[in-house]
Amino acid sequence: MRVGQAARQGPSRPALLQSMIDAFRTPDLRARIFFTLFILVVFRMMAQVPVPGVDRSALSGAVQGSDLIAFFDLFSGGGLRNLSIVALGVYPYITASIVIQILTPVLPKLRELSREGEAGRNRIGQITHYLTVPIAMLQGYGQMLIFSRAGVFTHEIGFTGDGAFLTITTVISFTAGTMLLVWLGEMITEKGIGNGLSIIIFGGIVAGLPQMVGRGFLQSGNVGGLLLLVAVGVGLIYVIVLFTEAQRRIPVQYGRSVFRGNRMYRQGGATFLPLRVNSAGMIPLIFAFSIMILPGTIANYFANPSSDAFLARAGLFLATTLSPSSFYYWILVFVLVIVFAFFYTMVSFQQQQLAENLQRNGGFIPGIRPGAPTQQYLNRVMLRITWGGALFLGAVAIAPFFFTQLTGVQSLTLSSTSLLIVVAVALDTMRQLEAQLLMRNYEGFLR
Repeated sequence: MRVGQAARQGPSRPALLQSMIDAFRTPDLRARIFFTLFILVVFRMMAQVPVPGVDRSALSGAVQGSDLIAFFDLFSGGGLRNLSIVALGVYPYITASIVIQILTPVLPKLRELSREGEAGRNRIGQITHYLTVPIAMLQGYGQMLIFSRAGVFTHEIGFTGDGAFLTITTVISFTAGTMLLVWLGEMITEKGIGNGLSIIIFGGIVAGLPQMVGRGFLQSGNVGGLLLLVAVGVGLIYVIVLFTEAQRRIPVQYGRSVFRGNRMYRQGGATFLPLRVNSAGMIPLIFAFSIMILPGTIANYFANPSSDAFLARAGLFLATTLSPSSFYYWILVFVLVIVFAFFYTMVSFQQQQLAENLQRNGGFIPGIRPGAPTQQYLNRVMLRITWGGALFLGAVAIAPFFFTQLTGVQSLTLSSTSLLIVVAVALDTMRQLEAQLLMRNYEGFLR
């Protein structure tokens, strides 16, 4: 009798509830879950530690009066609302990852490292960490300039004069907070459940939802629009789950003996190779928003409505155009999501070397010659199904903005935009937890 069967004797329980009970009954799995929750609690505590020299009343008015700052605050998990040491979140690291992935096919040194297996990936990871530091410093200083114009800081912002010491210490605090979050995320990946950085982002978004949803329900005079927006949100969740789990199954046949070391293994029979329609997951969405955040931050540095200078006018134009309340902003998000969906999918797909692995293990796709023809066939299939996944990601990314304009409930725009990230991280975490349960002969969460 299987362990899972023995655990389910007696009164029947819903499958999801039983899976949760099975997870908590396993000591090492329970330890992983509690470790992940502990890291999230530490993250939330850090989000409440403000940097010095901040006017709290001016900060509250600045956050409520700026769509761009409110957008930053949502993805920092309230850290920006308090102007805490983790106000930047993990987005400088994500931006550094984007830069490294773009440069890897271009720079010979990085291209060689990417082909050196685990050691090469570790070295690329170190380079990404090094690049995160200057990006975090630039973004931290840019946000300080934005807030200083709103009168948030009680001291002068700059590297000369009386405010130089506080400016330098604040930038260092922002940078250290980001690097600490990256380390905590990696600890979750190693000792917890799920992808660590995704969990950190997930925790930040979820932490900002209750207050935003509360403002939506307290909004008077538009109950019908609010109910319609809730119904649309439920429908979006269903579509997100549908596309996230959708896959194209490529038939694979095994028909020969394989030598591994001094032993011969007989392989035979048919199976399939699952290619996900949305194999990139939430990564293109995170990449797109990270890219959109950086120009807006730089533009706000130069924007000055009272000046006739070219840079001031150009900065004001870009800051207005790249604001989350702008129509053009969401068009650019749609395009970037599609571009990153193709880019990330094809880069990660090529690194898997599926055709080479199939040939090495004696597998082949019926009607397709092994080797290069198999790789070309898989590339064509992946390219076609990625169109569906990319358009889906782009549509879901911009749908909340248009539905919010239709319903008139403005206070829920930003939280609805992050719905895909929340659902995708939840599904990925449940999938990893399910794999851990199946290893121990329990039934998983997903059916």
